[in-house]
Amino acid sequence: MENNTKVCIAIHKLKEGVQFSFTGDIVTEADFNKINWKTGVDSEGVSIMTTTNPHSEISYAKFKEEYDKLWVHI
Repeated sequence: MENNTKVCIAIHKLKEGVQFSFTGDIVTEADFNKINWKTGVDSEGVSIMTTTNPHSEISYAKFKEEYDKLWVHI
């Protein structure tokens, strides 16, 4: 399983349905802090994104724990 797939699975285990985007690999907390989180849409239907994580249930520590579990199953 690719790194990007594991990132998505780990985040969705913490909060189903959350919308986000990222480029590259999420390996460190600095990488995690570059994730773009969708917070809504503007009046023209364009997604509003922020790198400030609006989801308290998705901390880097919790993400890393779920992410690391996926590597065990290789």
